[in-house]
Amino acid sequence: MLLVLIVGCVGCDQVTKAVARSHIPRGETISLWGDTVRLQHAQNPGAFLSLGESLPDSVRTGLFTVGGLILVLAAIGWALFSKRLKWPGVVGAALICGGGIGNLVDRLTQHGQVTDFLNVGVATLRTGIFNVADFLLLLGMALSIYDGMTERD
Repeated sequence: MLLVLIVGCVGCDQVTKAVARSHIPRGETISLWGDTVRLQHAQNPGAFLSLGESLPDSVRTGLFTVGGLILVLAAIGWALFSKRLKWPGVVGAALICGGGIGNLVDRLTQHGQVTDFLNVGVATLRTGIFNVADFLLLLGMALSIYDGMTERD
């Protein structure tokens, strides 16, 4: 089940990024649902919400590529070998793996950059531009925290 969830997450992330790259011109904004969701194509050399984008290329590439790989491997090991995880923790680890792999694929195929295209908000209260992998990582972390806070049998 863990593998199916990870593959499904990576597939969904990569398909949505490919659609964004091919159908959303850079600099153009597509507004949906009364401007609650905006589609905006951006190539992000940094991490989540462009953190670290100003680092030198070699440092940024090493940090985000190697760091992302370590995160993915740690989450897989945690999901497979932890005896304390309940289903939210296992699903959380799978989502972290799927999101991490999705962004790693981009870094390896998009010259160290990640395709972002989602912006959500109301009026001037908006998120930064992100992607499905970023959402999966956040959801996975939330489930993992929830799992860690719940009582054990």
